[in-house]
Amino acid sequence: MRVSVYCSSAKDIPQHSLDLAFEIGAAIGNRGWELVWGGGRASMMGQVAEGARSVGARTIGVIPESLINLEFEDKDAHEMHVVTNMRTRKAKLEELSDAFIALPGGIGTLEEFFEIWVGRYLKFHNKPIAVCDPTGIYQPLRTALDHLAEHNFMKPGQAELVSWCKDVASTMEAISK
Repeated sequence: MRVSVYCSSAKDIPQHSLDLAFEIGAAIGNRGWELVWGGGRASMMGQVAEGARSVGARTIGVIPESLINLEFEDKDAHEMHVVTNMRTRKAKLEELSDAFIALPGGIGTLEEFFEIWVGRYLKFHNKPIAVCDPTGIYQPLRTALDHLAEHNFMKPGQAELVSWCKDVASTMEAISK
């Protein structure tokens, strides 16, 4: 199984988030799965790949050509797909992956997360999606989503397509289904 992880490549990330990324990568590898990720070695992106490789997992990166230097392409990846742009990156991540995990991140992480969620709702794929959020960084987002649902801007069945998890173990379980 191949698992795509969306996460931050930003500087100055709290250490507990870097540790979470490493732990998710290691958990993927410990199950005998492969990591598919954005191909960078900066910040959480680098840590998730290091975690996976620390237990012998294959890592498959997908990076746009224009971001090779910005995100510092991970030269230790077992396989690297260099693509033309972000749209192509997201499509390749979806194509290569059997499940998706979103970790704390910014607008890039959220864009990838929402696109894969919408794709599942529209039945473009039926792959599991989980958010691993042990520190509650996404709680305001969940509140906003609940608000949208209360006002009928979210359709029935959409919310249930994502598993919101508070730890690595429940995240791994959620994407195993």
